[in-house]
Order: sequence, then C-alpha cells, then structure tokens
Amino acid sequence: MIYDSAESWLEAPEKRVMLFGMSGLGKTHVASMLRRAGGWFHYSVDYRIGTRYMGELIADEFKLHAMRVPLLRELLLTDSVRIRSNITFDNLAPLSMYLGKPGDPARGGLAFPDYMTRQNQHRAAEIAAMLDCGHFIDRARAIYGYRDFVCDTSGSVCEVVDPDDPDDPVLAATAALMLPVWIRGTEAHTAELVRRFDRAPKPMYYQPDFLSRAWRDYGDAHPGPVCPDAFIRWTYARALAHRQPRYEAMARRGVTVEADEIARVASPQDFAALIARAITRKHRKDA
Repeated sequence: MIYDSAESWLEAPEKRVMLFGMSGLGKTHVASMLRRAGGWFHYSVDYRIGTRYMGELIADEFKLHAMRVPLLRELLLTDSVRIRSNITFDNLAPLSMYLGKPGDPARGGLAFPDYMTRQNQHRAAEIAAMLDCGHFIDRARAIYGYRDFVCDTSGSVCEVVDPDDPDDPVLAATAALMLPVWIRGTEAHTAELVRRFDRAPKPMYYQPDFLSRAWRDYGDAHPGPVCPDAFIRWTYARALAHRQPRYEAMARRGVTVEADEIARVASPQDFAALIARAITRKHRKDA
C-alpha cells in the first residue's frame, strides 16, 4: 500500500484513494462531499467513460434515432442542430441507455450479439478510464492545485480486472498511485440494492463469461422471446454474488471500510480518520 501506517496516511501531503464496491453504497456520495468541501479532485470513472471514451458512440445512437424523424433528419443533414449527451457525475442515463438490455426488440431489447458488442466497448472504455488516473492526478495538481485525489470507480471495476493476478496491469498501475478502499455492504445492504433494482432495472456491465452463462441459463429456464427487464432483474442478484469475492480479492491491495461507516462520514476530516482506522485494522489483521 502507498500508505504503510495510519500516521503516514494522516501526515501525507497528498492523499489519494480509489473507492470501489457495489453501486449504491456511497462511493459517489463521499467523493462528491470531498469535492464540495474543497481540496479534493473528484475523478469519476463512469463520467470519463461516458464522455471521453463512449461519448461519440452515445451521440451516434441519438442521431440514428433522430434520422428516422423527417424534421430532425433534414436538420441533421444540413448541420442545423447538434445532438450530444449531457452526462454528469449524478446522471449517467445516456450511458445506461446506450448499453441497453438484451432481449426481444419488440419490448425494447437488443439482439444479444449487439448487446455483447456494446458490453465489449464498455470494457475497453472502463480499462482506459482507469488507466487515465495517473494523468488526472498530475492534471489536478498542475492546473487546479489539488493534491488530494479521489477516484470514484464504476461498480463493474472488479469485472474488468483479474483481482487474483498480482501483475494485473490495471490494478498494478492504480494501486501504485492510490490506496484502494473497498466499501463493503452487508446482506441487508445487498437485499436493499436488489429491491431498488427490481423497482427500476437499469443496464449495467457484466464480465463476459458470467454474462454468457446467465443468458444461456435464463434461456433454458424461460423459453421464447426474452423480456429485457425480466432478464436483467434475474441477473442482477447473481451479479452481486459474483462480484463479492472479486471485490474482496481487490481489497487485499488496500483497505476495507463498511458501508455503515461511510454513511456516517460528513467531512474530509471524518473521511481521513476512517481511512486511518481502516489501515490500522488491516495491519492488526495481517499481523
């Protein structure tokens, strides 16, 4: 770890962390709080994916649909309108829309090969966005004077790395720059995330082998055209279980904090103290 003790973390002139864990447990909330409080640069991996690496793909999807509307077609062909997404840290709807859901096109689904193409695009984009951290650490310092840096990862970061490989290029590069911090939820948190997802199922990225198995198993159990929402609801809880050991393996390179602890963080000072306690806990556990 880049901070070998609680004291070295608290006294460090530059504090750099990489938050990871299931979406909905507080990564973006804490990162946004640190940014608003001042002194911390907030790097959102999802935002970088949706703007730098998939922004053109997303805009082209909008244009494809707009070209089917005669008025908009004429305006586009004469360069009279501009179509782009408006992704923010808190609104990733354009990225979710582009990823889509596999299943029956009559119910808004994508053919599975097309869905896999978009999943592969997201994988490449997420890896590239993670590897951009070093550039943004330097940029935040040189342009804005920020020395403290928080990387707000995607919930799917554990799917684009091999957490058991000590030489995984993404993890090796990022752990050399930042302290990995796993926000770990309880079974109650997981149950609530599943309930929340069931109310409003959203597209997400899955590890390719896991996704292929899920698609095959769902098809075996539910013959006929696949309802897109039904498939991703069925898959979501399985995805959370699939991700848990991958997050845990990633955490061996850093520290673990509980979601309930994160929920009580109200200031940069609270956050610094929490990370210091987590470093001490890790050393006691490893001793």
